Amino acid sequence: MIGGGFAGLSAATALAEQGVGVQVLEARPTLGGRATAFTDPATGERVDNGQHVLVGGYHETFRFLRRLNTAKDVYIQPDLHIDVIDRDGRGSSLRCPPLPPPLHLLGGVIRWKGIDWRDRAALVHMRRPSDGSATETVRQWLVRHRQTPRLIELLWEPLAVAALNQSIDEASGAAFAGVLQRMFTNDRRDCALGLPLKALDELYAGPARDYIERAGGAVRVNAPARVVCNGGATVRVREETLQAKAVICATAWYALSSVFPDRPTALDDLLRAADSTAASPIVTVNLWFDRPVTSHTFVGLPGRAMQWVFDKRAILGEASSHLSLVSSGATALVGQSNQELIDLALRELTGALPAVRGAELRRAVVVREKRATFSVAPGQPRRPPVETPIPNLFLAGDWIDTGLPATIEGAVVSGHRAAAAALRFLRTKN
Repeated sequence: MIGGGFAGLSAATALAEQGVGVQVLEARPTLGGRATAFTDPATGERVDNGQHVLVGGYHETFRFLRRLNTAKDVYIQPDLHIDVIDRDGRGSSLRCPPLPPPLHLLGGVIRWKGIDWRDRAALVHMRRPSDGSATETVRQWLVRHRQTPRLIELLWEPLAVAALNQSIDEASGAAFAGVLQRMFTNDRRDCALGLPLKALDELYAGPARDYIERAGGAVRVNAPARVVCNGGATVRVREETLQAKAVICATAWYALSSVFPDRPTALDDLLRAADSTAASPIVTVNLWFDRPVTSHTFVGLPGRAMQWVFDKRAILGEASSHLSLVSSGATALVGQSNQELIDLALRELTGALPAVRGAELRRAVVVREKRATFSVAPGQPRRPPVETPIPNLFLAGDWIDTGLPATIEGAVVSGHRAAAAALRFLRTKN
């Protein structure tokens, strides 16, 4: 297994669960890939490299976490509940009652004070949203479904940008349609939002390592792997050659070519597609105040650069008032200085939460993930399946063609598919 993020660790634990001996190779000093955490030296707190939100419909993710016995460490809302503060500072809530779908969403919309009757009427057209076309952006798709500007700003744009990590004027409408079809199902819990109650490495990376090692496998960090393809795939770590019956490569798309430095002819199309796929960044600004400044666990800030703010004190039980402000699809922000980003976050936060004006900012930490996700804009290269032309080589990662954008669920779906494919291959050889 090459890669120790959600995709690699879900695949490795799925194989270990079936009695397969697994060795995980991670090039970085720690597991977690683009979904990990670090210790802030000033506060001693574990800080995620970006706030990740789960959805009740992430069935494969929760299957993975149940395997690790950490599903209990994710809080899932009983029903969908989103608080927003619009650009004029007016707060409102979309809170769905415990009714069968789609009545739960209808009941929530009827009681949502942030919208008027025209917006409510427009939502009728989203009861059974159709797939978007290959050339249609999210905004074009929403307009075709007769969504009002107010609904787009308050509801659809925040959800789309969070799910796709890209502007609704760039991202594919088909990608967003796929997200909504997974959220709004016959199970109302599928659209509820979830928040990890632990730092990401404690939620899955450390427990996955323990699981693999208890099953007799091994996990190595600081182990940059290279694959040589000569009839089959062979793995090298520096000067060491590892013999493996099957290899799963679960690196990020942008690192794929570095794993295959000889660029085997059989993988030429795959590597060219990976090299040609654009990235989309995320910027997170962490702010510590001397007192609590919000009663919201998380709240949407539509119409702003920072689209969501999370109260880590409320989520993780931290002693200090630690807010995490997230800007997804942050192409316009990622090049700004730390101080510029902190000032921007403070301005937007002060406009939304008046209590910030009387609080003292004690610390600020900016986290940039310049290649947080792959682009889902129309015209991007085709995403590959888990199987490759090399018989014993398989792929995993959020970039794999799962029908999902770059989400935790997409990564885990790919990991479980790759594990199943590798297991089928191994059984044919025995």
